[in-house]
Amino acid sequence: MRRLIAILPLVLFVGLGLFLWNGIGKDSTTIPSPLIDKPMPDFRLTALLDEQRILTAADLKGRPALLNVWATWCPTCKQEHAQLNRIARDEGVTIYGVNYKDDRAKAQVWLDKYLNPYALNIFDPEGKLGLNLGVYGAPETFILDAQGVIRYKHVGAVDQRVWSQLRERMKQLEGN
Repeated sequence: MRRLIAILPLVLFVGLGLFLWNGIGKDSTTIPSPLIDKPMPDFRLTALLDEQRILTAADLKGRPALLNVWATWCPTCKQEHAQLNRIARDEGVTIYGVNYKDDRAKAQVWLDKYLNPYALNIFDPEGKLGLNLGVYGAPETFILDAQGVIRYKHVGAVDQRVWSQLRERMKQLEGN
């Protein structure tokens, strides 16, 4: 019994080491989503900028678009925000926002300060829509086709390199 107690820390250490070693080098931005090729989950939430306006999944249909989950408490969201503004402004891409587990007033001030790239912005203060989307945290960005079907999920900031990849996927949806 004493021998088992003496060797137990070594066994646990080796097991933990193997577990951690297995994760080295894996791309954490491509977490598989069971929602790929499925319609946007149903929701009924207010618009961030107009709490009288109710938004639903039907509002996200019509053309391929990005759906960006963001929050004011998220430093990486601030990092990617200029890129999202550029994508919307210079390339005419429709971007919908999901303001995730945030304060409405802070989010509105944030968009005034850093500009608003979002055609629509869904206010998700309790994170229920985020939960239904399988969001791990902000930022996460989805590609939606014209019918509101989720075609791709990216975890992390959208920078120029990531946008190049997302743009190619969106062009495929548009038939270009």
